[in-house]
Amino acid sequence: MRRMGAAMAALVLAGSGVGAAATAAGAAPTAAAQATACPAGFGSGAKGGPTAGAVPLEDVRTGRHACFDRIVFDVPGGGRSIGYSVRYVQRLHQTASGRLIPVGGGAVLDVRVGAPSYDPATGTPTYPGRVGRTLPGVRLTGYRTFRDTRFAGSFEGETQIGLGVRARLPFRVIQLPGRLVIDVAHNW
Repeated sequence: MRRMGAAMAALVLAGSGVGAAATAAGAAPTAAAQATACPAGFGSGAKGGPTAGAVPLEDVRTGRHACFDRIVFDVPGGGRSIGYSVRYVQRLHQTASGRLIPVGGGAVLDVRVGAPSYDPATGTPTYPGRVGRTLPGVRLTGYRTFRDTRFAGSFEGETQIGLGVRARLPFRVIQLPGRLVIDVAHNW
C-alpha cells in the first residue's frame, strides 16, 4: 500500500512539473516574437516617385534596431516631402553614366533621394561621398541585415546610393521633417 502511495505521489509531482515546463515553453516563443515583431508597412516592392530636389543632402547615417536596420538621409530644410525611389536591382548602375558600381551583399537596394550632394547655387559639396566608395562615416560591423553601402553619385538634383543587404528582405520608407528613413527588416 505504501509503495502505491509513493508511486502515485511521484507521478503527481512529475506531472505538475511537466505541465509547468510545457506552459513556460509555450509562453517563451510568444514573448520572443512580441519583442522582435516588426511594425506594419514593410514589403519588398519598389517604393517612391519623382526624386529631383533642390535642398542638399548633408549626412547619411545608420542604426540598428531589434527588428530592422535603418539608414537615414538628413536633408535639413527638405520638409516632409523629400522625393525618393527605393527598389531592389540585380546590379547597381550609376544614373548619369550607366557605370556598374559593385555592391556587396545577397541583394542590392538602389536608393535615390531627391536631394543633391552639393549646394545647387554654388556647386559646393554638402555631402563628401565619392563615387564607387563606401559612405563616409558609415560602419556596418555588427548589423544583422546591412552588408555594404556605395555612393553612386549625384546628378540633376538626385543622390544615388547602393545599399547591400543580406538577402531580398522587406523594407519601408518613412518621410520625416528634413529626413528620409529606410528600414530593412531582419527577416520576413
